[in-house]
Amino acid sequence: MNDKRPKNLELSTIRFPLPAITSILHRISGVFIFAGVGVLLWLLSESLSSAEGFARTVQWLDMPLVKLVVWAIVAALIYHLVAGVKHLVMDLGIGETLSGAQSGARLVLIVSIIAIVLAGVWLW
Repeated sequence: MNDKRPKNLELSTIRFPLPAITSILHRISGVFIFAGVGVLLWLLSESLSSAEGFARTVQWLDMPLVKLVVWAIVAALIYHLVAGVKHLVMDLGIGETLSGAQSGARLVLIVSIIAIVLAGVWLW
């Protein structure tokens, strides 16, 4: 078969639908969590090592950059959790239509943004 249709291989010109974007973000957040768990475990280990280690951890967590890193890890956890719940709901057969997927993606973004902002307020 001789197919002479043009092929668009430039990803910057492709407009992904919202469910695809939320799915890609779910995968990215999972990778970010994988790296972030190491940071959180190291902070926990340091805080439990001794009284001086706990004091150092408290000093580190007062630094804006460390707070930002912890907030980013928590944000990834929140987004991954909310998107994962949406996937579990879809496994039950709810929201499998195109309009259901659009609504679910919007709901994931709205709930995630609200929860991430609340987590940021709590951490700062």
